[in-house]
Amino acid sequence: MNKITYRKGDATTPVGEGPGIIVHICNDIGVWGMGFVMALSRKWKEPEKQYRQWYRNGKDFKTGNVQFVKVEEGLHVANLIGQEGIREKEGIPPVRYDAVETGLSKVADKAKESGSEIHMPRIGCGLAGGKWEEIEKIINKTLVERGIPVTVYDLE
Repeated sequence: MNKITYRKGDATTPVGEGPGIIVHICNDIGVWGMGFVMALSRKWKEPEKQYRQWYRNGKDFKTGNVQFVKVEEGLHVANLIGQEGIREKEGIPPVRYDAVETGLSKVADKAKESGSEIHMPRIGCGLAGGKWEEIEKIINKTLVERGIPVTVYDLE
C-alpha cells in the first residue's frame, strides 16, 4: 500500500518525477498574510492574486472548494478553503476537517486527471489549529488510498 512520504525541506520547492500540485489551506474570509502563504507569495505572485480575485468575485468562494493556480510548467498551487475565519471561536480552531476532506477529494480528481504528485506542508496544523493525526487520516483516505503520491515537507 502507498503511504505519505515525509521529508525535510520546503514545500515550495517540491521534489518529484512528474507534474505536481502544492496544496495549502486558506481561510474563507479573504485574508492572506500569515503562515505558509508568505512562502508562496515570496516565490510566486499568482496564487495570492488569484485567491484575492476569487474572494472578490465571491463565486464558489466557500469552505471545501479549491482553486488551482498554475505557477510553473507542470506545477500548480491548490488554494483549498479549509478553515472558517482565522481565529479560534469558543475553543474551536478555524480548521474544518470536513472542508479539508471535500477539498482534498477535488485535489485527488485533478491529480488523477493530470498525473500529478501532491506536495504540502503539514496543512491545517499551523494557524488553522488542526491536529496532524486527523489531517493525516484525511490525506490517506482522499489521496493515498487512490494511489496518488503525497509528500509532506517539514522545514529544517
